[in-house]
Amino acid sequence: MLLPQTKEREYRFRLALRIGLPIFALIIAFISHTLITNYQNLHSSFFVEAILIVLVSIYFIFYLIYNGFSVKITDDVTKTFTREYLYEYLQKEIKDKKEYTLVLISIDNLNDINKLYGIKNGDKVLREVALWIAEYLKKEGITNFPMGHIKGGDFVLGLEGLKTKYSTVLELMCLKSGELKVGDIEVKISGAITDTSYSHELDYLIENLFESIEKRKNSKQKEQEEEMNPNELESIVIHAIENRELIVMAQDVYANDQEVFHECFVKLKAANGKVIYPKTYLKVINKLGLGIEFDLVVLETVLESCKEREKIFALNILPTSLRNEKFLSRAKELLRESEIKVMFVLFEAEYYSYTSRYNSIINSFKEYGVRFAIDRVASIHTSFLYLRELDIDVIRFDTYYSHEEKLEKNRSIIEGFNIMAHEKGIKSWMKNIEDEETYRLAKAIGIDYLQGKYLANLQEIKN
Repeated sequence: MLLPQTKEREYRFRLALRIGLPIFALIIAFISHTLITNYQNLHSSFFVEAILIVLVSIYFIFYLIYNGFSVKITDDVTKTFTREYLYEYLQKEIKDKKEYTLVLISIDNLNDINKLYGIKNGDKVLREVALWIAEYLKKEGITNFPMGHIKGGDFVLGLEGLKTKYSTVLELMCLKSGELKVGDIEVKISGAITDTSYSHELDYLIENLFESIEKRKNSKQKEQEEEMNPNELESIVIHAIENRELIVMAQDVYANDQEVFHECFVKLKAANGKVIYPKTYLKVINKLGLGIEFDLVVLETVLESCKEREKIFALNILPTSLRNEKFLSRAKELLRESEIKVMFVLFEAEYYSYTSRYNSIINSFKEYGVRFAIDRVASIHTSFLYLRELDIDVIRFDTYYSHEEKLEKNRSIIEGFNIMAHEKGIKSWMKNIEDEETYRLAKAIGIDYLQGKYLANLQEIKN
């Protein structure tokens, strides 16, 4: 048992004793007095009743110890519902009312506020924002709605009806929040909305809210993705992995106008013929914990399907898979039995500090001819740290730079990383090159490997 749990139990025990002992003492005193003053006239049933009262009082005390103070409805900081109680409340609301809307309001700069102004001021911001949301919606005629603090700067609200009724209110709220300040602290707010037309499962609705807000923050294009029922999507992903229903596409990568290797792209096939793309299925794979199984299926499929044994095939592999013993043993077994050469392309947003272990894994794979590339260099700090510390072979620049205008504007950055890589004996790689201007500029900078629709189209790899 953890120390906080031990201390919590001690606290409950002392509190229950303070409440229960006076009651227990009164019962004992009453029984004792009755026995002394009316001993000759007592009926035998009195003793049975007395024992029952004592047992019930003991049960009451122990109930207080273990359960009486475990239910908490409001969050100490924000005074909104706790996450546990909010989920319980919303599940009942969704079940009873069928048409129901959830709204996510996020304080985007809460981490910066905590760092700059301190945690106490961060807590104050959370409280004030919760009050501001309630006041704003009250002015719009929306009252008595459940609101809970989910995590960090995230609040979830429950509203009766479908989202069409509230979408405009949310947009105006986010616009109005540009004026929001707590004291001298500027607060940045964003929001997302979903309803039971997406799903009646609360967990799916909450996940959809967070995915929607991330897409809005990071979206560079505004194409609308077809929304799929989350239950159906999970079933499709599981079925595709179990039955190896993959479509593997490959695109040539060039060095000095010569084709040197292929990058593989994987799509999943549903039983109804629908094709699921990585940006849709990867989040499900991560949620279900199927990353290792998926990476192994992709590796097996590529090794079995690829016929050009003199070429290298680059595969995107989750770094967490690479560091997993199950993946390590099975992948090495597959590579030992195959003549196909592969390159593992790695990317992760969070830095893995045990680089000595990471390097030992990388070098153990190099014994089987595997090469390693780090993705999204010059955009993510983790990629720079891995360039500095890992025994990799290739760096790939973030696709942000895969356009002539942005590449020219940031030329000194790319040239700097290119020089750093070459000094360590590492090649550089840029993808998504779609026009001649970008291609010529990338060559002039000295990037080793170039890839994109301008040079070659995607082709399906078939057995």
